[in-house]
Amino acid sequence: MKKIILLTNFFLIMLCFSCSNISPQIYSANSPKMDVRNYFRGDLEAFGILKDRGGKVIKTFTVKMKGTWQGNDGKLEENFVFSDGKTDRRVWDLKVFDDHNFTGKAGDVVGFAKGEQYGNAMRMNYVLTIPVDNRKIDVKINDWMYLIDNDSLINVSELTKFGFKVATLTIGFKKIGI
Repeated sequence: MKKIILLTNFFLIMLCFSCSNISPQIYSANSPKMDVRNYFRGDLEAFGILKDRGGKVIKTFTVKMKGTWQGNDGKLEENFVFSDGKTDRRVWDLKVFDDHNFTGKAGDVVGFAKGEQYGNAMRMNYVLTIPVDNRKIDVKINDWMYLIDNDSLINVSELTKFGFKVATLTIGFKKIGI
């Protein structure tokens, strides 16, 4: 009987966590207006921190990016340098479907990222394959980006595995060479 009660409580807690998603539509009236085609065009720089589930910073990094677009089809090249000396490269292929919806694909993304943008906010959800201790694991990413002004953007991401937070990522973006 105790096992049934524990399992029931566990599933109720998981249900509450899964129901707490905020829709980006609540930011519709905010400005400046986020448009992935405009913000991720040209050269950008970013810097960020990765925190473990307890809140301790475990890595810092910088990123140099270049975005190019042909209509609603875009490519975003990201080159990472981490505080431990490791580097990484991710190339996103982006496709915008309308003013609010887009998808993204990259080599270490499982399937497609689903993106939505409203007002000054953008959310992307996807599964990313990451290296951990000489093996690869898949984590779910819930990416929130907020346009501060036409050149500056803040990104806060929650990384989860089996519904549990395993890390938080915070990144500041800046357009350069404007």
